[in-house]
Amino acid sequence: MSFFRRSEIYAALDLGTTNCRLLIARPAGDRLRVVDSFSRVVRLGEGLLATGVLSEAAMSRAIDALTVCAEKLDQREVTRARFVATEACRRATNCGEFLARVHERTGLGLEIIPTEEEARLALAGCAPLLDPERRHAIVFDIGGGSTELLWVAVNPCADGGVETEIRDVISLPLGVVSLTERFQPGPGEAFGPVVFARMVDVVRDAFADFDRGWGIAAQVAAGGVQMLGSSGTVTTLAGMRLGLQRYERQRVDGTVLDFGDIGRMTRKLVGMNAVERSKEPCIGTVRADLMIAGCAILEAICRTWKVGRLRVADRGVREGILAGLHAATRTGISDACIRPAALSS
Repeated sequence: MSFFRRSEIYAALDLGTTNCRLLIARPAGDRLRVVDSFSRVVRLGEGLLATGVLSEAAMSRAIDALTVCAEKLDQREVTRARFVATEACRRATNCGEFLARVHERTGLGLEIIPTEEEARLALAGCAPLLDPERRHAIVFDIGGGSTELLWVAVNPCADGGVETEIRDVISLPLGVVSLTERFQPGPGEAFGPVVFARMVDVVRDAFADFDRGWGIAAQVAAGGVQMLGSSGTVTTLAGMRLGLQRYERQRVDGTVLDFGDIGRMTRKLVGMNAVERSKEPCIGTVRADLMIAGCAILEAICRTWKVGRLRVADRGVREGILAGLHAATRTGISDACIRPAALSS
């Protein structure tokens, strides 16, 4: 007997500081098959560090993207969905006004999730890429407004998969947007090696207590620790390493990057100006000014925990949400959000 109605379709929406992303999938046995997706850079958190509020321009960009998402939800006749918002909405004092405008315009009810839930969902989405033979993992997600880092215990399952236990998680208010704005060079200036080094030092200092508390560096030195990265920074570097002329998720997801390659690509990007970086096929104009901050955060991670290589995950919160919706349907647990009828136009 099937656990699912023939029409069961799930959706996961993740509104972050930089991007608005949507995945729509249907059950295919024990797996999910993506039937539609959407991603747009909206920079919702632009200027948030200085003002404490979401700007009118940023809210308008996000609402325009969410309108597209709502249309896709209707077109695909989604039955179960969860729509989450993260760091920018957590920090903005005018977030209530923004959420009300979103609901009025699109019918979507956004759920602002805490950092712990964001980390849990990201791990759930990435877990299939973990190596069951290595019993600990450093898992990180470099976002627009924050960076989440998890210390995870990994246990192999009989079916070849893994079970994970989050031992600890840290969320730093240092993401590609917030760090870029904090170290923004003056007119006519560019990010260079000196500014980059300052960025790395700030992030490394922020990791220090977390590392000491668990003795992670010592465990890395002893072996048995793996590293998994989920972010636009690492997926972009993976695309560059593969020499892609356009981004291809299927080739990037699961790629392994050596720290030596990361260092070489980082030095190359730091030596460029924004226009030169924008000509890299996997970067483009939209990400050109954010890559240096992302590389600085990644450099700090690699210097703090010398694992030597990391596995790249082009997956995260959305996949974690879909997995939760799928499990809830199979078990009959009704903690998933049912898409409201208000979405219908």
